Amino acid sequence: MIEIADASQVSRATLYNHYRDKSAVISALITAEVEFMIDLANKAGTPADALEKLSLYVSTDGALSAMRIHDKAALTEMLSHAEHPLYLELAKCLYSATKSAAGTGVAMRWLMGQAMQPLTPAQSREQAELLVDRTLF
Repeated sequence: MIEIADASQVSRATLYNHYRDKSAVISALITAEVEFMIDLANKAGTPADALEKLSLYVSTDGALSAMRIHDKAALTEMLSHAEHPLYLELAKCLYSATKSAAGTGVAMRWLMGQAMQPLTPAQSREQAELLVDRTLF
C-alpha cells in the first residue's frame, strides 16, 4: 500500500480511507478497466472494430501493463474464472459482437492471451478481422 500511495501521489491515510488493502485497490482497478473496455466495444462500429479496439486497449493500456509486471495473479484470476462477475460482463459484451457462444469463447481466450502477451496494432487489426471472417461468422 505504501508503494501504491507513493506512485499515486496520495497519502497512505487517503488510500486507506478508500481501500482496505492492496487487493481492494487491484479489484477496483480491474473493474474500472473492464468497464472502460466494454464501453469501447459497445461504441465500435463493426464486430471486427470492437475486437480491434479491445485488443489495442488490452495491449497498450498502462494500468494493465503494470499489472502484467506487478500483479499478474490478480489479472490472471479475473481473466480465467468464468464465474467472476467481470469475466461475465466482458463475455456478454463479446457475445453482442459475435452473436455466438463459440465465437465469444474464442474471442475471450484471444483477449486473455493478449493480457499476458500484448499484440502490436497491426496484429490487433489482422487478428480481429481473421476472428470475424473465419471463426465468428
